[in-house]
Amino acid sequence: MLNDIADVGRDARRGGYSRHAFDGPELELRHWFVEQAVRRGLNVETDRNGNLWAWWGERGANAVVTGSHLDSVPGGGAFDGPLGVTSALEAVDLLQARGFTPKRPLAIAVFAEEEGGRFGVACLGSRLLTGAIAPETALNLKDPDGITFGEAMAKAGYDPATAGRDDKVLGRIGKFVELHVEQGRGLSVPVGVASSILAHGRWRFTFTGEGNHAGATLIEDRRDPMLPASQLVLAARKAARDGGRATVGRLVPNPGGTNVIASTVDVWLDARDADDARTRAMVAEITESATRAAEEEGCEVRVTEESYGDTVHFDAALRDELAGVLGGVPALPTGAGHDAGILAAHVPTAMLFVRNPTGVSHAPEEFAEQSDCDEGTKALASTLEHLCS
Repeated sequence: MLNDIADVGRDARRGGYSRHAFDGPELELRHWFVEQAVRRGLNVETDRNGNLWAWWGERGANAVVTGSHLDSVPGGGAFDGPLGVTSALEAVDLLQARGFTPKRPLAIAVFAEEEGGRFGVACLGSRLLTGAIAPETALNLKDPDGITFGEAMAKAGYDPATAGRDDKVLGRIGKFVELHVEQGRGLSVPVGVASSILAHGRWRFTFTGEGNHAGATLIEDRRDPMLPASQLVLAARKAARDGGRATVGRLVPNPGGTNVIASTVDVWLDARDADDARTRAMVAEITESATRAAEEEGCEVRVTEESYGDTVHFDAALRDELAGVLGGVPALPTGAGHDAGILAAHVPTAMLFVRNPTGVSHAPEEFAEQSDCDEGTKALASTLEHLCS
């Protein structure tokens, strides 16, 4: 099924795929999912926050829900997100071929803006659903073209006035299981289960200096915000130790001319570690270094926390139950965030991982063998059959 959507959202400049919330490619994938779900006799609805739900049978409480997302990071791989959606559809195929009838409600969910690739906050659909982000905050998030999330929702045909925590939809979920390609080299077998997600967040550092002429301004007369911004990149690498991860993946100078000293530079920091204390300490160390560098250059810096999630420990009983159903597959932690991590604060949640032989993710080289994807689909079908029996 991944081959069916292989041409949607290809990024000629970056390679890989760029599919972002409510843009053309992501909307095309939404329509594709609806068609696939209806073809299988599933009943599709969209909730107040733009998340899709495909129900096998009647909607109801204590449902077993699986699924993932269809959006990507800029220039992302083919598996991150869509594998969890296609595997869910194919798991339904396997169960229907066996003549299985769920004894409790079963649904496939497709969450909006999981990657935060357009509006900057990851897992936005599940955060809105659970009340983890205020609707006014989410609706006013802007993409690089200045379009707000609310405006994008409206253009896609959804009512932004209804966005926010949805206890009716949330209350239907009894258990949630998300299948995902593993995003490191943690698996030596085709399938595993998740134990936890590292504490992680995103911070924007805005350095303000003085814009000026690159040729006419002496070095000693400059207040160049690019210098402390560069120091931040180095400080992030230095602070990330003993398993911590700190990354600068985006830096935007203003006005951005080759022969212009920037007036401001925005730098986005992604920081992750085993727990809240370690993550916060790492960000504090990076912030101190950035502040010192800004002062030395005669600049100012403002730090904004754009999103944060504490360490997620998936439901241990459900994790062990599924590991047993699947023949004792291994459990492993992940440094990547997921909608399952947001839902875990509200319902028993588990994740299945499919082996990634290269360990590469969020890049065009992301990969999983066809045979491992097949094993993941079979594992998900077995999981759903067990939970719905």
